[in-house]
Order: sequence, then structure tokens, then C-alpha cells
Amino acid sequence: MKTIYKLLTFCMLACCLLLSACSSSREPISKQGFLLDTVIQITLYDTGNESLLDESFAVCEKYEQLLSKTVATSDVSRINQAEGKPVTVSDETIALIQKSLTYSELSDGAFDITIAPLSSLWDFKDKKTIPDSQDIEKAKNLVDYHTISISGNTVTLLNPKASIDLGAIAKGYIADKIKDYLVSKNVKSGLINLGGNVLTIGTKPDGSAWNIGIQKPFDEQNAAITSVHLSDESVVTSGVYERYFKQDGVIYHHILDAKTGYPFQNGLLGVTIISEQSVDGDALSTTCFALGLQKGMELIRSLPDIDAIFITDDYQLHDSRDTDYNS
Repeated sequence: MKTIYKLLTFCMLACCLLLSACSSSREPISKQGFLLDTVIQITLYDTGNESLLDESFAVCEKYEQLLSKTVATSDVSRINQAEGKPVTVSDETIALIQKSLTYSELSDGAFDITIAPLSSLWDFKDKKTIPDSQDIEKAKNLVDYHTISISGNTVTLLNPKASIDLGAIAKGYIADKIKDYLVSKNVKSGLINLGGNVLTIGTKPDGSAWNIGIQKPFDEQNAAITSVHLSDESVVTSGVYERYFKQDGVIYHHILDAKTGYPFQNGLLGVTIISEQSVDGDALSTTCFALGLQKGMELIRSLPDIDAIFITDDYQLHDSRDTDYNS
């Protein structure tokens, strides 16, 4: 476990590299730990109040207990275990499921939190093998966000064999909740890093924008392929190099196509979203990867105040802010 922890720590720091130093008369305070099945780190630059870090981690733990499908008592687990019976859940869980359904509609199902029966077949950590084709066929037939019914605080899965997984959106939602807490405590300069989902609070102490590196796919040194400047914004990346294995020369990664049951093979290596809210960046990074370069770019350009950088398998960058871009 220590080896995994150190490796994840190194990758997290490298992927979310601050490419220029922060100058401040106050030493920053920081806390790091393992939650949400990843390494998280929160750093504050304008306060020495260590209790704010502890409370931020408590916020993260609270939402993990509500939203994680691996926590047996969570709202999500109770929905999945109910076999189609109605389940009453928290306001926060309802809000996030409704947000997820918005992105499902926006993407015509490319983003779908009922992916759980399919994603549970794929093991990118230990076995690293391709699931049986018959199992994939059965599982993909259970993926359909229309089977989620919401009435007040009650969630019902109309297909009793269906199940949900909020993994493609929950980290962004939780990052926003942590930021809300810290801003309420008058924090004006900080970084929230949930396993590579980075959310900035304000600016650097000197008033300049944060400079966040975007990892070059598959680079053994975790070098940055480019960087983005942002203030009070979020940057989230979904990429094939995050969780994958290689078999017979083919890369099998964790971003699954519900229509085929297999990982997308669409010429993309990664999609980075820059947005105000991290929940939007989290959902859109997966959505735009699923849609592919052309449709993903069209979607981003239809949304206000959201930008994207697509990395294709020739390591070319395609930036939605580039007015000369033509897909």
C-alpha cells in the first residue's frame, strides 16, 4: 500500500504541476490523504489555520459516504441494492443524479451513470483482462439512463438489474463543495486537487493566475504537454493513460462505450475541460471524450464559459479557444 500511495502521490503532483512558484510572505499549509480511491491534496496560501484543512477532508469524507458505490451504506449502494424498489436519499445525492441526467440528455447518452453493470466487469488494477463477450453483451443492455426515475427525494431504478456509478462526476461535485466551505471561511488563495481534478480558489498570493500543467499521455516522467492559466476555475482531464492495460498491441482503458461494451477507440488520448464549476468539468471531460473530437468540440463551443483541449493520438492539441480551428 505504501508503494501505491507514493506512486499516486508522485503522479498527482506531476500531473497537476504548478509550473511557476508562488511568492507569499506566509508559508502555505497543505494536507494530503487517500480518499475517493485516489490521493487528494488541499493547499491553502493565505491562512495558517490547519483546522480548515481537517474540515475540508471531513467534507470529502461526508460525500464519499453518500456517493461511493463501494461504500455499502451509501445512498448509491442502497439504490443499487434495492432491486428496483424506491429508495429515499439525501438532497445532495438527488442534486448530483439530476445533474448527471442533464449531461446524459445533453450528450444523447454518451454520458450515462447507469454504466455500472458494464464498468464492474472491467478490472484495470489487478486482473487486467478482457471480460467475456457474453457478459459484456448482457451488461451493456442494462445501461440506459432513462431507467432512473426521480420523485422528490426518492430514486427508483425501473430496471431492477440496473445500477449506477457516479465516478465520472462525483469528484468534481465534491471539489466544489470543499471550495464552497473554504470560501465561506474567507480563504482567497488555494488549490484543491482530488486525484488530478484541480480546482483553484482565487489567484496565487501575488494576484497572478495559476499555471497548471496538463500531463503528456503515457510520459514516464509525467511531463506536461501544455499548461493552462486560470483563476477561480477548475481543470479536469479524462485520458486513456489514467487506467488501462495493453493486450495484443491494443490499449484497453477505463472510458467505456456503452454501445459496444468496450473502451472507446476514437483517436483521442485525453480531454481537458476548463470551467468555473468542477462538477461540469468532470462530467464534460468524460462526455467529450465519448463524443470524439468533432462532436465534442461542437458541444463545448455551444456551452458558455467552458473551454476544452483535446489531445489526439498523434499528440496534437486541439483547443476550443482557437478561432482558426476546423475539425
